[in-house]
Amino acid sequence: MPNPIHPHLTRTATPLTGLLAVAAASAAIFGASGCATLAPGALPAGTPIESVRHGVVSPTGEYRLPDGGTRLEFAQGSFGKQTWMLDFDASGRLVQNRQALTEDNFATILPGMSDDQVRMRLGRPAHVFTAGWQHLQQIWNYRYPTGDCVWFQVSIDQDSHRVTSAGNGWDPACDGPNAPSRD
Repeated sequence: MPNPIHPHLTRTATPLTGLLAVAAASAAIFGASGCATLAPGALPAGTPIESVRHGVVSPTGEYRLPDGGTRLEFAQGSFGKQTWMLDFDASGRLVQNRQALTEDNFATILPGMSDDQVRMRLGRPAHVFTAGWQHLQQIWNYRYPTGDCVWFQVSIDQDSHRVTSAGNGWDPACDGPNAPSRD
């Protein structure tokens, strides 16, 4: 017998089958709307930049590349542990996508680099604070998937906007009554 509220369901349908039907419909809608930007690392080469810019998930940053192309940043994931960088050529076609928050990429951050160069490589930091008694340093913190209770920190001089140091530090998100000792 048809359900008067949801004619596509029968009265014998359980709440679980109704939930599954809604989930399947939602997946079909999202799939048709170009939601591939939910997983930007899975986009195929040649994808047009406009379909990515105006997808379900908006970019969290946009940078001009030296060759006239564009880099789109997608910072996402639990505690900001994932940042996808998608590079498009001057004609607006995807040529490369990569996860920016890796130890290999962190190793390229060197003293003297500008804050713009850091942002272009790593994207926006998960957490920022100032340090020093005169607040002369800004500390950018990047969480990453393999950094258990560790995050990558970049110290930026407030006057020159240049990196003064970079390396791993203790992630305060791990602090708590059962946190391991830092000694």
